[in-house]
Amino acid sequence: MDAAARAAIEITPAAGTRARIIDITTTGRRTGRPRRIEIFFYRALGETYLCSGTSGRPTSWYANLLGEPDFTFHLKHGVTADLPARATPVTDEEERRRVLTEIVADLNQPHNPGTIAQPTRLEDWLNSRLARISFR
Repeated sequence: MDAAARAAIEITPAAGTRARIIDITTTGRRTGRPRRIEIFFYRALGETYLCSGTSGRPTSWYANLLGEPDFTFHLKHGVTADLPARATPVTDEEERRRVLTEIVADLNQPHNPGTIAQPTRLEDWLNSRLARISFR
């Protein structure tokens, strides 16, 4: 991965909304066909994450990643790159709480990088789908 792509992934709390928006292409769990969606990514505890947000409802992208964890992480704002990646579901409750605490604190900044209703509460995020991303 080149330095520009790495810098785009390793966002800090100062990053604005556009810097946090990417596309991902997963493999459909039933069809086996590529599925591309727009999604926010998050940085917490020095790692990159995808998270479904506060609804707790099932999401196709997460179900697809459970079926096939390899996917493409598409940077599209400032830096353009299609990065091979792998998702690992975060299911341990302690780890989830640590990661989500950092994500919520980041989203509750005055400049509202997630364009969400503020303040958002950790309790609202505990049922989200959460996956740690590694780049190959």
